[in-house]
Amino acid sequence: MWNAVRRGLKALSRDGGVVPSPNIWYYPEVYEVENRAQDVDGEIWRVLGEETPWSGRDVLDLGCGDGFHLPKFAESAKTVLGVEPHEPLVHKARRRVSGFGNVNVLAGSAQRVPVPDSSVDVVHARTAYFFGPGCEPGLREVDRILRPGGVLAIVDLDVTAEPYGRWMRADLPHYDPVAVETFFARSGFRYRRVATRWHFAGRAELESVLKIEFSPEVAARAIEDVLRANAGGEGGYTVPVGYRVHVREKPTGLVLPGHSSSSSASISPRIP
Repeated sequence: MWNAVRRGLKALSRDGGVVPSPNIWYYPEVYEVENRAQDVDGEIWRVLGEETPWSGRDVLDLGCGDGFHLPKFAESAKTVLGVEPHEPLVHKARRRVSGFGNVNVLAGSAQRVPVPDSSVDVVHARTAYFFGPGCEPGLREVDRILRPGGVLAIVDLDVTAEPYGRWMRADLPHYDPVAVETFFARSGFRYRRVATRWHFAGRAELESVLKIEFSPEVAARAIEDVLRANAGGEGGYTVPVGYRVHVREKPTGLVLPGHSSSSSASISPRIP
C-alpha cells in the first residue's frame, strides 16, 4: 500500500474510493515543474498525432489532473473534456482553460466517466489510470463512451527503459512489465515505445521533482545518478525517460477479441 500511495496511483480502489496521488495532489506546484520538464522534444505528442489524430474530433482527457495537456488538444480538436476525481485539481484545470471556448472540465472518476454512451472520438489517459492486468472494467467503461471507430490512447512510463525505469523498479519490485505488455496485447492494443528527455533548468527543480516521484532512498540515488551524468550542470540537467503509447480502436462493426461494450465500473491502479 505504501508504494501505491508514494508512487502516486491515481486510481480507484476495490471499494470504489479514489487512491490519493501524493505527487500532484499534495505538491501541485512541483508537479507543474515536472510537467514542463517532461518530453521537451515533443516525442509523445508526435506519436499521438500519428496514432490518434484528434483534429476536428471530440477528445476526453481521462485523469487530466490540473489540465496541463488540455490546451494542446484544444488547439485543433472540436471539443475537449477533462475528467478528474480530485476537486482541487478540477478547479485548477478550469482556471487553466478558462480562455478556451471548446474546453470543459468535469469531476469524475475512471469507473464513472460523466458522459453519455458513444459520445467521444478520442480518450487520452496519460500516466493516470491503467496498470495492466485487472483494469478490464476501466477499459469497458472507455468502450462505453467511445463512438464506433473511436480511439483510446494510454501513455505510460516504460519501466524497462534506463535510467528512470531502474529507479521505478527499485520502488516497485513486484511490477512485472512483461505481464503488463502481455495484458495490453491480449486486450487488442498495439504499442510504440517512445524515448524522451526530461530537462530541468537547475538542480533545485530536478531534486524537487525526483523527491515527489520516488521514496527517499531511491530519490537520493536518482539525484546522484543524474548529477553524475550531467557533470557541472551546464545547460541544466537532462534525464532520459522512456514511455509506451498503447492504442486501441473501438470496432465499427463486430466486437473483436479484447473489446466490450459493457459499462462495468471499476478500475485498477497504474504507475504515474
